[in-house]
Amino acid sequence: MWGSFLIRPWLWFISLSTVAAEIDPKQSDRHWQIYHGDYGGSHYSGLDQINRSNVHLLKPAWIWHSGDTGSTIECNPIIIHDTMYVTTPRLHCAALVASTGELKWRFDPWNGKRGGGVSRGVAYWSDGGNDQRIFFSAGDYLYALDATTGHPIESFGQGGRIHHRDGFDTDVFFFSIGNNTPAMVWKDLLILGSTTGEGPQPCAPGHIRAFDVRSGERQWIFHTIPHPGEYGYETWGPDSWKEVGSANAWGGFTLDADRGIVFLGTGSPAYDSWGGNRPGQNLFGNCTIALDAMTGKRLWHFQAVHHDLWDYDLPTPPVLGRVQREGQALDVVVQPTKMGHLFVLNRETGDPVYPVAERKVPPSSMPGESSWPTQPFPPAGLRLAATTMNHRQSTDLSEEARDQVHKELDTMITGEVFIPPGYEKSVVLPQFNGGCEWGGAAFDPNSNTVIVNVSNEAEWTSMVPSKPREEMSLHELGRHVYRAVCAFCHGLGTPSNPASPSLEGVGSRLAAKEIQTLMETGRGQMPSFASFSQLEKRAVISFLLGEGKEETIQTADLNLSYASEVPVVTTGHHDWRDPDGYPVNARPWGTLNAVDLDSGQIKWQVALGTYPALEKAGHGPTGTFNIGGPVVTAGGLVFIGAAMDERFHAYDVATGALLWEYQMDFGGYASPATFEVEGRQFVVIAAGGGGKPGTKQGDAYYCFALP
Repeated sequence: MWGSFLIRPWLWFISLSTVAAEIDPKQSDRHWQIYHGDYGGSHYSGLDQINRSNVHLLKPAWIWHSGDTGSTIECNPIIIHDTMYVTTPRLHCAALVASTGELKWRFDPWNGKRGGGVSRGVAYWSDGGNDQRIFFSAGDYLYALDATTGHPIESFGQGGRIHHRDGFDTDVFFFSIGNNTPAMVWKDLLILGSTTGEGPQPCAPGHIRAFDVRSGERQWIFHTIPHPGEYGYETWGPDSWKEVGSANAWGGFTLDADRGIVFLGTGSPAYDSWGGNRPGQNLFGNCTIALDAMTGKRLWHFQAVHHDLWDYDLPTPPVLGRVQREGQALDVVVQPTKMGHLFVLNRETGDPVYPVAERKVPPSSMPGESSWPTQPFPPAGLRLAATTMNHRQSTDLSEEARDQVHKELDTMITGEVFIPPGYEKSVVLPQFNGGCEWGGAAFDPNSNTVIVNVSNEAEWTSMVPSKPREEMSLHELGRHVYRAVCAFCHGLGTPSNPASPSLEGVGSRLAAKEIQTLMETGRGQMPSFASFSQLEKRAVISFLLGEGKEETIQTADLNLSYASEVPVVTTGHHDWRDPDGYPVNARPWGTLNAVDLDSGQIKWQVALGTYPALEKAGHGPTGTFNIGGPVVTAGGLVFIGAAMDERFHAYDVATGALLWEYQMDFGGYASPATFEVEGRQFVVIAAGGGGKPGTKQGDAYYCFALP
């Protein structure tokens, strides 16, 4: 059955009491009615019923299974009074009784067909009366649902939904555009980011749009790739605004409600690994941006990566915080990055509170590339991740592992972060998944402390010419196209990007026609490849199915869909492991960090998660790749899942001591939420497994409370 609650799997629908008027997220820190807790994305709760003295007593109050495993669950639930709103692995939206997990309603946007993708949550709006709406994205559409029934609001857009291609002022009809992260609801505006393509083929620009919450009509747009005459246009080539895509806000938004400022972090421009067709610094890619929330007008920006060649997106909006400087309180935003850097910026001006140094980085040797000569670095106390991989920083788990890694290192270019990709293999640390990721940072207002988790795993990458040999088999052509476009995510053989599954043996799961349909339509984080020629599609399918080895293709005059503009392509993000399957660099492989904003220094840093086999062998916590953010409470606790040990953890916010953990059945690769119903505090986390860490898939929400 779709819905289950411990021993009561029959609860499909029950009557839903009227939801009371909304609580202002700006005014209350005891509720969780917005993504990551409040407008500022603080991940903070003023609840203290669960605290240091009793957290060891925490037990599951309920567990809800959605019944539709497939994708991971990255949802941060929101709670409006007694109702919790969640998404499922197949991207259904559901409402649960927050205190019991009983199902109230469930909306299937696919009408019974097999859907999927990634959703990090939903957004809520109310007029203060009976008009209460849930906004959530699935596939190509953003839906407006009645919060009390789950039925689409027919007056919104076309029959209760708008297409993610709506609201652009350039032609994006042939591009795949989606959205994984909730919109920001501000007054009667719905401020929306997007997911776009990132590969060498053309893709959509990542412009920010605001829509009317009632009608779905666009109200304003901000061009993240500036048009002629706009600020930043000169930091690109003259036609980049027509030809280059991405630079998108895929990680969501935060908001200063008093000042009416919305903040966001943008991703890299496409193509991720070569930017010869986008010369310059490339504003507003890889930027923290402050916009007037009502008009979309740029107020300030700060660029964390110039002319990105590493896929070092800003994966999360900045968290709003406060620091004490020279006896005065200063409002700031704190931007985590995939490099593990924290940039602390004046909230009104964008000026760095702590000095940022532009340091020289190696130049690119790729044809047509003009890489940027410097990159910004915060002070050492605001650099949280490992950024150098060489013989001294390699694993010490065993002599065999160390010798194997040293042998591989001898064939690679090593050094500090920002080694430009080239024909030779080069080390990438942190890997493109971070460092910090979309889970973002928490801010403890009681101590002006930022809590943030980072990953410390190395990978390697390299580049190859985009043009194939003049003659090859259909199978070889498919391998070439796959390597150029698909291996970026799926890898060759084992998955090089844990965000996407390996396609080895895909023929046992999908027929050729089904693979072609997926290529043309996209699904979840996979964009559409409708721009591929029929030959390219046929070649890739032949490669995936192990066919086409006898058919010869003449390629001298072949016009590949991506090769005319992009002379080199990456071989992918290569997952790099020792002979026993563990990361190749020195431990810890993942950490939870507390940073004192008043001093700009790390207060404590502990390994986050462990590998059970190493734990049994007597190793202390090793840390693991981690994804999903923390929650900090007035009870002195930090709650976080995130790690590959599939445990839910509670740490002491003052010391980093591990106070409690619970072994779930699946990994909690989502940010938790904490809330209060009838005087009782609960903590909930999605346990969907799968996803980027690649552990087993699940379909559960675990909700904990004191006995």
